[in-house]
Amino acid sequence: MTEIIDLLLALSQEIKDLKTRIELLRQSRAEVLKDTWIDNQDVLQTLHISKRTLQTFRTNGILSYSKIKGKFYYKVADIEQLLQDNYYNHNFKYNGDK
Repeated sequence: MTEIIDLLLALSQEIKDLKTRIELLRQSRAEVLKDTWIDNQDVLQTLHISKRTLQTFRTNGILSYSKIKGKFYYKVADIEQLLQDNYYNHNFKYNGDK
């Protein structure tokens, strides 16, 4: 019986270690993606917006971009920041109170 308990404790610790490793991999992948550049089509599909809306975002300075030979590129981190800046939770008022 003691052997089974010891095995379960060891297995539990290994599972915790695996969870930690997975989280570290997830975080490092997220950091890599933040420095990734994507093109117009990827942004349109990600945000579910039209070409005209994306053009308005560029014109109004809402979304930063880089232009190479007529093709636009955007940082994933900038898109995430745009989403975060416009995040709204209907359960909270603007001052953060319920």
